[in-house]
Amino acid sequence: MILGRLVLILAFIIGLIYGYVKPGKEQRWELFKKGIMYGIILGVIFGLIGFFVSGRPLLFVAGTIGIFIDVIILVILFIVGTFIGDVLEAKIKKA
Repeated sequence: MILGRLVLILAFIIGLIYGYVKPGKEQRWELFKKGIMYGIILGVIFGLIGFFVSGRPLLFVAGTIGIFIDVIILVILFIVGTFIGDVLEAKIKKA
């Protein structure tokens, strides 16, 4: 449970740093689309691993959907971090 929260906080902080360090506005829709693609790919890979280890088709479906949802949540937190990083970049560079 603590590790899961740490990963969420880490995704947000990395997004914050990414938004602050990279000059200009980020293409958030492109980041989200890439995140969806990575979520599908990781979901299928880990779902297949679960299926081959256990031999249960339901584990493949559940694993795929679960990993996909986790990746999407991480991507959304990353994008929120980039937005805040862009705001900080604009405020600090104005001053």
